This record gives sequence, C-alpha cells and structure tokens, in this order.
Amino acid sequence: MNRRDLLRLFAAGMLAAAPAARALARKSAKAGEKPVVSTLVSGKKLKALPKLANQSKRPGVFRATLTARAQKIELLRGKPTGFLTYNGQFPGPQIVATEGDTVEIDFRNQLDQPTSIHWHGLPVPPLQDGNPPDVVEAGGRRLYRFTLPEGSAGTYWYHTQAPGLLAAQMYKGLLGSFIVRAKDDPLRALPEQHWLFSDVRLRKNGAIAENTARDWIDGREGQFVLINGQYRPRIRITGTQRIRIWNACNARCLQLALPGCRFIVVGTDGGLLAAPAAPVERLLVAPGERYEVILQTVTPLNATLLSLPFDRHKLLDAPATEPLPLAQISVREGKTRALPQTLRAIEEPPTGLRQELAFTAMLDERAVRSEDDRASGEPEDFPELLAMFRINGKSYDMRRIDLRAPVGKALDWTLHNKSRTDIVFHLHGAQFIVAQRTLGNHSERPPLAWKDTLHLRAQETARIRFVQREKGIRLFQCQILEYAALGMMGQLEVQ
Repeated sequence: MNRRDLLRLFAAGMLAAAPAARALARKSAKAGEKPVVSTLVSGKKLKALPKLANQSKRPGVFRATLTARAQKIELLRGKPTGFLTYNGQFPGPQIVATEGDTVEIDFRNQLDQPTSIHWHGLPVPPLQDGNPPDVVEAGGRRLYRFTLPEGSAGTYWYHTQAPGLLAAQMYKGLLGSFIVRAKDDPLRALPEQHWLFSDVRLRKNGAIAENTARDWIDGREGQFVLINGQYRPRIRITGTQRIRIWNACNARCLQLALPGCRFIVVGTDGGLLAAPAAPVERLLVAPGERYEVILQTVTPLNATLLSLPFDRHKLLDAPATEPLPLAQISVREGKTRALPQTLRAIEEPPTGLRQELAFTAMLDERAVRSEDDRASGEPEDFPELLAMFRINGKSYDMRRIDLRAPVGKALDWTLHNKSRTDIVFHLHGAQFIVAQRTLGNHSERPPLAWKDTLHLRAQETARIRFVQREKGIRLFQCQILEYAALGMMGQLEVQ
C-alpha cells in the first residue's frame, strides 16, 4: 500500500488500531541519530516577536503576505536547523489588528508539501479557517479574508492544520501569534511583553528529529523549550507590565512558577476576564492555551522562570521529577499601576442543545514492549497506531459529519475524558464558557472566562457552553497534536 492510499484510508477513518500497536514504542527513541546532548546558545536578551507589517493604506483593513517556506535558523553554533517557517521567521511574524478590522492575508505555499492556516481561537468563517479539505497545495496560493467582530479582542495564534502533516509541520515551525486589540482596553496603559513557548528536539547535526512511535503515543515533547525562538533568555520586567503567554508546544504542559512572584491572571484565550483573578504561585498552560498575566512581587528580585513537574498521565513515560529552567528574569521597581477592579462584562450563554463527546485512547500501555526504531513525522508511517485516539468511538473522517447544531443557538456540551491520559480539547470558530468540571467526587464551577482550549485530566468531565454564529463545518479536536493526527478530531456542521 503506497503513501497516497494510506493517507486516503486515514482521512476516511478506515484504519483501526491494530493489535501490533501493543508492540510499539519502548525503544523507538533510538531512531536515527541520537538527540543532541549539548546545550543551545542561552542567556541572551529576549527579543520581541517581529510584527507583520500592514500593507494596506485603508483604515480598518489589515493586508499582508504570509509565505510558508523552508528556512535555516541557527540554534546550535555552526549547525543551522532547517525549519518550516512563515516569512522565513520562527516563530512566524505577529499579526496585530483591532476589533472591526478586515484582515486579508495573501498566503503563498513555497513548501514541497500541502499546508494551510488555522486561525486558532478566532471567530472566522469556516471556509477561511484552514479546515483539512481546504489545504493549499505545494506551490499554491490563496487569500484568507475575514472581519474581526466587536468583542473579539484577545490573544490568539495561527498555525498549520494540514491533514496527515499537522504534528510535524507544527514542531518544525509553522506557527505565529495573533493579537486582536480592543477599541476601549482598560489595560491599554500597561507596557506589554509577549512570551511564546515552543519546544524542539535536535539531532547532533542540528536537524530537527522526527517523531518516534513513543512520541505518537505520548505526544511529542522536545528537549529544549524556547521562548520567542530563544533558549533560556534573559527577561527584564520593570514596574507593572502585561504579559501575554502562548503555549505552542505539540504536547508539553507548562506549569509556570517564578520564585518570589505570583501570577495575577487578567485574560484567557478569548480576552480579558470580568475582573483580575486572585494571585496564584503557579500557572498551568496546556498546549494551545493563552493567558494574560501581571506578575506580583514584594521586592525586586532575580529568579529563574521554571516549568514545575506536571503529571499528564502519559501512556508510556513517567512524568518529569525536576523543574525545568526556562528563562532568567529580573524584576525591578518602576512605574506601578493599580489594576481596574472591572475589566469587562462576560455574559454566560444559557443552557442550550445538549450534546456529549467521549474521548478514548485504545492502547493498553501495560502491554507495550517495543524494539521499534522507526521515526517519521507522518502518522501513516505508523499504521498500527492510526485510529488509536477516538471521539465517541470514531476516528476522524473528513467526509463524515459527527454532530449537527443550529446556527446562532446556545450549545451545551459535556466532554468526557474516558482515557487514562490527559487530553486538551480545542473548539474551532467559537469561544466557550466552562460551566462545570468534575473529577472523581469533586465538582467545581470555574470563574467566567472565554476559552477555546481546555485541559482535561484523565477521567475528568467538563460542561461547556457556546454559540456558533456562522454556518458551515467546524472542527473539534485534541490539541495534543499527535493525538489529533491519530484520530482524535471530529466535525460539527452548523446549519
């Protein structure tokens, strides 16, 4: 069976998880050249994310060109790494627009493979959202065009959504940040910093290592965590600053902590909270999630930003036991500003049409004993694993509609993570409110916040409420991208 046939079967959801899956992944990390053990260049001042220039002269219109192309970028001295990039940059250039603007992106694909752009979290029309059937072929071109509605201010991002290539194109660099600014922002006086986290795994020659079987089963985590494409940079914070945080890793959860500081969350995926949250000493940011925070300190300090050990219940590997250093941060006295007690009004959608999603993983990790040494960025090279991760017992099929719902009406979804591993739920095209979370005998109602990405612990259930305001097909998926590529996606038709 050739690659095209396998892709066709994968897209149609016809390859079930085979018993041979139980024999994969124990020693697959040895595939190809061993990952580099020496460190990357570190300790340099954090660079701001470069902005995509607006080529339009018309008020209320943002027009620009994004080109997907291969680019060598040096992370290891003298050993350039081949990335897939937007405009030759990693991360891709930051898009900044304002509520009410019309965005026009002339996208050109100069890769040797198909790709697309998904506008993660943004309320764009379905045909503009990079759905799997809407790929741009190698050498192709298309215009993405959408208008940002009032009330959509928030911290978003854009990335590939190419079927069969999603996971690999992401860890090779096809991602960038997107900020929608409010016309009346209560925090507009605060200076901003932007921290976009990603991770990378390199071979000794500087090349990005492909996924192994255990990556597909556990979700890929690179050995180097980068901020704005830099390794362990130096960051200076003076006075009260607004910090926007993105987790653009394929699977890594970041449990952020900065000794001597606390995080005051003021915004989530879909924009500001109703009021600043109570300070916390650690902040869990799952793949795909975004937060806006203020750092609260008592005295000036120099400290290391850490990702604390977090158990996401991998099917194979044990959790990390040591904190992971991410950056060196100095906090200095400067102009301080009191935060407004009210940031904006958030109205929860009413109870609506009830639908349920059950997320399952088909692998019995206790039976895994592997000598497998394959490595590939494409899921069809592991046919034993295709359809391993499912929603409502089904693997993703782009020709099948999984749920239907009326346009403009409230939806009330119950998400059941019935697997033994954590998942991260992502909904395309709309922001939702988490009405309830239940794990074991404990239930809670989280504070009101607009989300499009939600971390669910193993065996956890959550209820979310939202409204889809455009007719068409919307994806829902696991944002652990290996899980999505192996089947954990579905389609909602909004009628």
